[in-house]
Amino acid sequence: MSTAELPSLRQKVLRAARPWSLLALIGLSACGSLSERERNTAIGATVGGVAGSVLTNGGALGTVGGAVIGGAIGHEVDTRDDRRDDRHRKRHR
Repeated sequence: MSTAELPSLRQKVLRAARPWSLLALIGLSACGSLSERERNTAIGATVGGVAGSVLTNGGALGTVGGAVIGGAIGHEVDTRDDRRDDRHRKRHR
């Protein structure tokens, strides 16, 4: 197989991202009541799942592993609202 026949990285990413994008759109459409931290966790898991799927050529372990790692990173992202809440708590101790 020549290199011309191999799918490009861009094609792999787009192919893997299509079903995940649809699932993310459906899943996140009901997230109006989530806190910003919960939303970041869901977004991180989605992005991590897509990245894991692309890196492992659609492997289930890579997809799930990427989702877990992405969700953990998204959960730990320090948002502006979190920093404001922390400052408020420190002032009112």
